[in-house]
Amino acid sequence: VQLQASGGGVVQTGGSLRLSCAASGRTISSSAMGWFRQTPGKERALVAAISSGGSIYYADSVKGRFTISRDNAKNTLYLQMNNLKPEDTAVYYCAARSGGVYYYIPSMYDYWGQGTLVTVSS
Repeated sequence: VQLQASGGGVVQTGGSLRLSCAASGRTISSSAMGWFRQTPGKERALVAAISSGGSIYYADSVKGRFTISRDNAKNTLYLQMNNLKPEDTAVYYCAARSGGVYYYIPSMYDYWGQGTLVTVSS
């Protein structure tokens, strides 16, 4: 499975961005998928995840601001990010599991996108 993340960029505080993660080589409909983010010197952390059945998880820091969704017909995962804050600045990675249940730790994910940088200016 190849994952291609896109949609990052520079935005002002309070702005919005939509990240996309296009999958190829395998259908994502049976996979749990997630968005992680990482800043220099810190571990990669789960931001949001969605199971194959549609169960969703959000980190407390993004609840009410970020929305994860998937379009199985397009084989694509999305992350809508609203009301962005400077602390959201990070490289964002999409990830997929072979199984349908999401996990919180990066090592449980089998496939990774290349990362897309989100910079929120104050």
